[in-house]
Parts: sequence; C-alpha cells; structure tokens
Amino acid sequence: MKGKVCLITGANSGIGKATALELAGMGATLVIVARDKQKGENAMSEIRSDTGNNSIELLLADLSSLQSVRELAQQFQAKYSKLHVLINNAGLFNQRRHVTPDGYEATFAINYLAPFLLTNLLLDELRSSTPSRIVNVSSVGHYNGHINFDDINMEKNYGGWKAYQQSKLALVLFTRELAKKLQGTGVTVNSVHPGTVATNIWSRPMGPLGFIMAVPKLFMTSPNKGAETVVYLASSPDAASTSGEYWDKLKVKKSSEESYNEEVGKRLWEVSEKLTSLESRGNVEDAE
Repeated sequence: MKGKVCLITGANSGIGKATALELAGMGATLVIVARDKQKGENAMSEIRSDTGNNSIELLLADLSSLQSVRELAQQFQAKYSKLHVLINNAGLFNQRRHVTPDGYEATFAINYLAPFLLTNLLLDELRSSTPSRIVNVSSVGHYNGHINFDDINMEKNYGGWKAYQQSKLALVLFTRELAKKLQGTGVTVNSVHPGTVATNIWSRPMGPLGFIMAVPKLFMTSPNKGAETVVYLASSPDAASTSGEYWDKLKVKKSSEESYNEEVGKRLWEVSEKLTSLESRGNVEDAE
C-alpha cells in the first residue's frame, strides 16, 4: 500500500482504528476522520507509534452535518489530488430518535447520507487515482431493513433497530447503484458486514435494552477480526476487480432481496441527491 492514499471515517476507535492500523502497517498514506479532536489525535499518535508510519493525518468532521461533510471533502482536496481507497466506516445506533442540524433522522443521516455525499464529492480524486476502491461498512442487520420512502425520516414510526437496519440496507443499495454508474472507470465499490463487533456503537445508553446488550457484547468478535474483510477489500489484489458486491468473512454473500431491487436503488439515489443537495459537478451521472 506504499504510495496509496486512504481515507477512513470513524477511525479513532473500533473497526476504523483497527483498519487504519493494518493499512498504516502496509505503508499507506492515511487520512483518518474523527469528530472529537482529542480522540482523533490520540488515535493518530497510537497508529504512528505502533506502525512506525508517520504519513498519518487527522481531519475533523461531524458527519451529522452535511455542511461538515462538504468541508471535509474540501479539506481533503486542498491537500491531496489522489485518493486510492475510501472507507466509509463511521456509524451509530440510536435507541431514541434524534434529529441532525439538517433536520434528518440521525441514524440515516450519519450511517448513509454522509457516506453518499462524501463519496460523490470525492469521485474526481478516486477516478484520477485508478485503480481505486470504495468500501462501505454495512451490517448483517440490512437483511431486516426496508426503505420506507413514505417515512424515510422515521417521523411517524421510529425504532432504533428499524432505523439502523434501514440505514445499512441503504448502504448496500447505494453500493450496487454506484457500481453500475462506475462500471469501466477503474473505481470499484463494495459493501461489507464486518461481523458483530464489540465497538463503541454498543456503548450508548440503551434504555430498557441496556441489560440485554451488556451480555451479548461479551460474545462479540474483536475490532481486529472485524477489520479483516475491510482491509482485504481495501488492499488485496484478489479483490481488485470485484464491484457492487456484499461481503462477509472474506467472501461475497447474497444480500437481502430488497437490495437487488433496481427500482428501489434508483429511487433511493434520486431521493439522496435531493436530501443532500448534491451539486451537479459532484454527481457521478455527469461524468458518464
């Protein structure tokens, strides 16, 4: 991975940090994204110390804000003209409904709209760096997900798991739709279930579910194990030509039935463009 520029969101802990450590150990130039400056700096120092790789940079962004996502893309573009690997890893689970500064349900906004917008804004850098790769960290939870276009913001019927599952299904649908649009460009995109990993996503207050979640976390896999497939998709020559697939435990797996629905994928893309106010120059359609 020497000479390769990699950007990883949510890289100050969990799967993102484990992935960053592996890629840094391979010699990659890393740009890690975190919301909290102190946690981000601590992670950056640890990665540098553990790997001996000083080509690590921290960029700060609050992915609940679409304006912050745009500023993140601009900060990256001001320093780098190439991007070989983009890993959309940051995510959260909210038992209770929260709304972002843009007025969107937070789980959908952070887990899906942020990577949708960031990826589109960085497509020029990815195209100029081919062969390049995009890895979207989804979840096995997408199998129970459904895109409810009549209530995509979950104002009428919110549930923590329902919101999480919808956001992770949206990532798989986005992956398939983007792969079609990028066909023949040298840019691949895949989604991945990293396993049920004991990360900070499960450390949030769960209300009445707290006592239930405390026990299963003991049986979850480690972030290092969870990062294996993510690292594989980001770096392995064996995965270089695969695109539009859903991966689990280093293998392509069949995703949910709804994730193959082309009409849903197309409609979700159109809705996402409107929700993110994606400018035409950042739209993949215009480069075809």
